[in-house]
Amino acid sequence: MDRDHAVAVLEGRADATTMFASARSIRDETWGRTITYSRKVFIPLTTLCNSVCTYCTFAKPPGAGGEFLVPADVLALARVGATHGCTEALFTLGDRPELRWPQARDFLAGQGVATTIEYVRDMARLVVDATGILPHANPGIMGDDEMALLRPVSPSMGMMLENVSPRLMEPGMPHERAPEKDPTARLSTIEASGRLRVPFTTGVLVGIGERPAEVVDSLMVLAELARRWGSVQEVIVQNFRAKADTRMRRSAEPVPAYFARVVALARVLLPPEVSLQVPPNLSERYEALLASGVNDWGGVSPVTIDWVNPDQPWPHLDELEHRTVAEGFTLRPRLPVYPRHLDDTWIDPGLLGKVLALADDDGWARVLAPRT
Repeated sequence: MDRDHAVAVLEGRADATTMFASARSIRDETWGRTITYSRKVFIPLTTLCNSVCTYCTFAKPPGAGGEFLVPADVLALARVGATHGCTEALFTLGDRPELRWPQARDFLAGQGVATTIEYVRDMARLVVDATGILPHANPGIMGDDEMALLRPVSPSMGMMLENVSPRLMEPGMPHERAPEKDPTARLSTIEASGRLRVPFTTGVLVGIGERPAEVVDSLMVLAELARRWGSVQEVIVQNFRAKADTRMRRSAEPVPAYFARVVALARVLLPPEVSLQVPPNLSERYEALLASGVNDWGGVSPVTIDWVNPDQPWPHLDELEHRTVAEGFTLRPRLPVYPRHLDDTWIDPGLLGKVLALADDDGWARVLAPRT
């Protein structure tokens, strides 16, 4: 689909019927009738951040919820995840808080490190060594050296592109005070994942003031990066949800019909082998998005909230399976690394054995019995 036609479809000026049918066909031919998810424990390593996004409720200043988790708390969360059969520890955190907050610099110094990335490395190593759960680091923009620092302890990493348009950083826009949301820096991080051979998750955020053409451009850029580097294992299409304690609390959320078109367009534009994910807790009838070619529900936790969208609870795993099966699909757990990246080309040799220990014969996740 060329750019002009894609924009016309999103704007409702062209019929989307063929696009939806193509999206389903691509999904079925590549991924079959199996929908995957990752059983995870969410570790909000720090809620301090150098950036201020007008839709974000995760990042907070010191004294108002902005803090780091200490190692004992990180390990406690991971161990709870292990008792519930989790295979992924999602490390989510604010971008480079030490650049803005002296409290962050003081905490890191007390832990014997100089940067938040170094602390992520130490906590990821703690979790994987103590519990066997696989870290998935989501620390924001990274250079090659920083990604190389995390590669031996985190078999996969991620960072949302959100949108490729620099217009969203202009005065009055959601990224005006968010230097880490510079699209150039974020694209460079995705390219680093290719150079460093790191399985990577990225995606777009829909409904934060972008135009349909900017959504198309973002998806096309991600498709090109996926083809060029091979490291992009999955793309998330995430819908904005307004949160009461943010400046965008009264902003309109994307309507389901429009969001469904964006999801289907992503499936058509992306290489077929790139997994297409939507978060099930952000849509009331998430199973309807299976008609847009979705093949993955992303990380779903049986033990921790979604710290990025704390007012949107995860569906219970029994419900997720029931609603997925009702649409004619099978639900299957996966690891934070997809099967096509399960080798020593993509995973540090010192970590590969721990990853393979959690994989079944097809490269998906073994079903783990809860630990007592």
